[in-house]
Amino acid sequence: DTFHVDLDDCGPMVLDALIWIKSKIDSTLTFRRSCREGICGSCAMNIDGTNWLACTRFIADTRKRAAIHPLNNMRIIKDLVPDLTHVFAQYRLIEPWLKASAPAPDRERLQRPEERRKLDGSWECILCFSCTSGCPSHWWNADRFLGPAVLLQAWRWLVDSRDEVTGERLDALEDPFRLYRCHTILNCT
Repeated sequence: DTFHVDLDDCGPMVLDALIWIKSKIDSTLTFRRSCREGICGSCAMNIDGTNWLACTRFIADTRKRAAIHPLNNMRIIKDLVPDLTHVFAQYRLIEPWLKASAPAPDRERLQRPEERRKLDGSWECILCFSCTSGCPSHWWNADRFLGPAVLLQAWRWLVDSRDEVTGERLDALEDPFRLYRCHTILNCT
């Protein structure tokens, strides 16, 4: 469908335009949204051929006739809403929680600042799956290759000094498809 948006009557972001369309033109238009701050990842979609969060993409930075599609390589539930069941199932495979056999301390499990810094660059992932949606290796082997978002999260738990099952986690990843199908195409970036 093609919609003409009155840019003087809506906010500056692509998400604002989608909300404007839904409230003024087509109430059936379906998309996910929540925080409007680039934190939840709900509004991930393909805008002019690149995966973005609609709440962080300025309308002024899109083409004059912006093309908006749901994330690639995912079953579509409706309009701009992809089915994330498969990628969240892959996420659960890595058991994304702290595993420790030592008794829980009275307060928290402490880390030295240098240990904590090892998590930088991985804990910030909001699981919008834009990187996984853009990954041709995941397109070709989605049934077995975990994809960039899940592998980043696996790394997050491998380098966490508080986690005590590194060997178990590495064994779970050891598979020719699960781990080794990255071909450095770099669509994930």
